[in-house]
Amino acid sequence: MSLQLQGPSLPPPTLLAEKLNFTMSPSLHLSSSHTSLSPTLHHVIAHSFHNHHHGCAGGGGFVRLAGIRSPSIGSSPRRGLKISRRNYYRNALWRISCSGSDGGGALSDKIGNESGIDEDEEEEEELGVEMGEFGKQVERWDVLGLGQAMVDFSGVVTDDFLESLGLEKGTRRVVNHEERGKLLRAMDGCSYKAAAGGSLSNSLVALARLGSRPVGGPILNVAMAGSIGSDPLGGFYRSKLHRAGVHFLSSPVNEGTTGTVIVLTTPDAQRTMLAYQGTSSSVSYDPCLCSTVTKTNILVVEGYLFELPDTIRTITKACKDAYGSGALVAVAASDVSCIERHFDDYWEIIGNHADILFANSDEARALCHFSPKESSISAARYLSHFLPLVSVTDGPGGSYIGVKGEAVYIPPSPCTPVDTCGAGDAYASGILYSVLRGVSDLKDMGTFASRVAAVVVQQQGTRLRVQDAVELADSFESHTSRRSRPFDQNTSVA
Repeated sequence: MSLQLQGPSLPPPTLLAEKLNFTMSPSLHLSSSHTSLSPTLHHVIAHSFHNHHHGCAGGGGFVRLAGIRSPSIGSSPRRGLKISRRNYYRNALWRISCSGSDGGGALSDKIGNESGIDEDEEEEEELGVEMGEFGKQVERWDVLGLGQAMVDFSGVVTDDFLESLGLEKGTRRVVNHEERGKLLRAMDGCSYKAAAGGSLSNSLVALARLGSRPVGGPILNVAMAGSIGSDPLGGFYRSKLHRAGVHFLSSPVNEGTTGTVIVLTTPDAQRTMLAYQGTSSSVSYDPCLCSTVTKTNILVVEGYLFELPDTIRTITKACKDAYGSGALVAVAASDVSCIERHFDDYWEIIGNHADILFANSDEARALCHFSPKESSISAARYLSHFLPLVSVTDGPGGSYIGVKGEAVYIPPSPCTPVDTCGAGDAYASGILYSVLRGVSDLKDMGTFASRVAAVVVQQQGTRLRVQDAVELADSFESHTSRRSRPFDQNTSVA
């Protein structure tokens, strides 16, 4: 049965192929027997990877192919194609696709004095990782995340507590200065945990921990840019990410207030979240960020930033510069309501600059303007016409990796869920890790990402623990098939 699309129909695959400047071949159809890169490309990737991590000059940028914007916006071909020996990540992806008064002052004081708050214990683990190295000058980042920097305060409350404050259980909304003050006063005396929170930071911490040792490749350099205030909460956020292996590069906003998310969990495990944006409501494209995005291999943009009008300009500039310098650009869809409110902004980036998209099934359908009845695989297939790699998670139903109008099904990893919050963030870290480690087989890539997510949902909390990350990385190196990474990094190219 043919799929009925809302809005203009999608051009036929042959026309898409012409616009993407590649020729389609019957031998490149995705199937269980053909989901990996060609041996020839692996020679190029291996040689480029070896040169990059041994200080050899790369020259030029990654491959940029003609692309297609959202069907509702039109199409715009990309020009100025150039290939260099530093193309190993983008080549791989494209070959896959072808083949004070508010109560916050007291809260900040507690953070500053490191008392009165039960900090997130999992971020304190170090397990032999050389944390002192994080202060060194990094010539090039493996991954740079651009997102909201907000401190999470999480505590367990009763239904009566929520009712007394007029809060609807299980919802997420933005609160103002006065509303946050009222809530914090109500929480006075309660026990709660503090953490450097956010969906993007979950993914970045997991990635940093997976890549904290030279297993299957060099230690990964992971960083984040965003907006924090000069208050104690801002210092807390930077310090916690640093200890977890992620460099926070942005300077604090003078006299600014760091954003917070208060997470109230009731005994039935439902979470009610209230976000106070503070200075995170504006991320400026300062000289530091401008310089950094041109020195990264993968730029990851958090979808929540599309909610902030001033920051949309920063997203566009960062993606254009990263794109032009040869970095891969990944977008995390983040939230259905955010997509619905800023649909055109999402597609401006996805259609013109993005290489990778992370979304759950609801977010993917929202980006396609599909009804809730449409399947996840249909959304993955549709979106994969517009960018090289699409990851769509479907909870206990597994996940799909879409490329070139097709999708590979990834069954869920067996687990006993304890807390599903953060599963998608962990899955995204597994995909990024696989790409950075040169994996080209879609099944291997998705299976590893699924395993990372399964480990996280079997625990309380959203962060991948250090010991689990070490075991996953070791297992990854042992079990990734030779067909996925068939050549040694020292392979020479004529």
